[in-house]
Amino acid sequence: MAINPKSPPKPDPRLNPWRDDIAADHLRGEVEAPAFVRGQDHDVIAPVTNLHRSPAHGAVVDSQLLLGERFRVYDVKGAWAWGQCQHDDYVGYVLREDLDMCQNITHIVRQLRSHIFSDPDIKSRPIMAVSMGSRLSAIGSSGRFTELENGGFIVSQAIMPESATVPDYIATARQFLGTPYLWGGRESMGIDCSGLVQIALSMAGLACPRDSDLQEASLGYAVNEEPIAGDIVFWRGHVGLISAPGRLLHANATHMQVVEEDFTEASERIASTSGSVTAIKRLRS
Repeated sequence: MAINPKSPPKPDPRLNPWRDDIAADHLRGEVEAPAFVRGQDHDVIAPVTNLHRSPAHGAVVDSQLLLGERFRVYDVKGAWAWGQCQHDDYVGYVLREDLDMCQNITHIVRQLRSHIFSDPDIKSRPIMAVSMGSRLSAIGSSGRFTELENGGFIVSQAIMPESATVPDYIATARQFLGTPYLWGGRESMGIDCSGLVQIALSMAGLACPRDSDLQEASLGYAVNEEPIAGDIVFWRGHVGLISAPGRLLHANATHMQVVEEDFTEASERIASTSGSVTAIKRLRS
């Protein structure tokens, strides 16, 4: 009796744009679908837009995109665009109205939160508030302000060239202390544990996946010793940064905000629901 070989596992749908009815063109041969498309890139034009698991306002929010981040659209139905984030490959649905054609991104917001004003004057009308990591297209300067291609002005000290980095990712993460915990959040109004790690590392120029299990699998190298400042500690479904000897900096649903606390106490508390530490990863020798 012949035994059919097992089908190869399908690519992780979190990171690979495929559904039963459509898939990205580069996935030909890896998945089966009646249609394969190349996709079209767009930039986010809202201060932040949610990345939903399905095309409904009430659907789970898996992540967020910030102003200026790029999203490759593979399908549009009604109010929703389905595609893939270009900064971390995450796949999901965003509101079509929050996307527009691509700009020439030149700068990144470096402060935790800043305002874009209607005129180069701090007393002028604020158009929107933008969070750290947002991407902007600058076309000129006016005094202490930078003029933006899509309209408005931002204080120049709040931004940095796109090619610049902030190497101290612990200092970057500390700027989020007190930020409310928000599942799927990646911004100054709400952030989750893996979102905090992702933003802090990305500002340092380090590529970082979105979910904690993906971070654990890909970041740094594992160590079997007491964690030191800069290490990243993982539990099942949770991640945090060692900010100083014996201190853990993380967004968590116990405090419902980003906190810095005693590592041993936090680890014991987390272990009661998520089990023991699964990995300690070190980014630098």
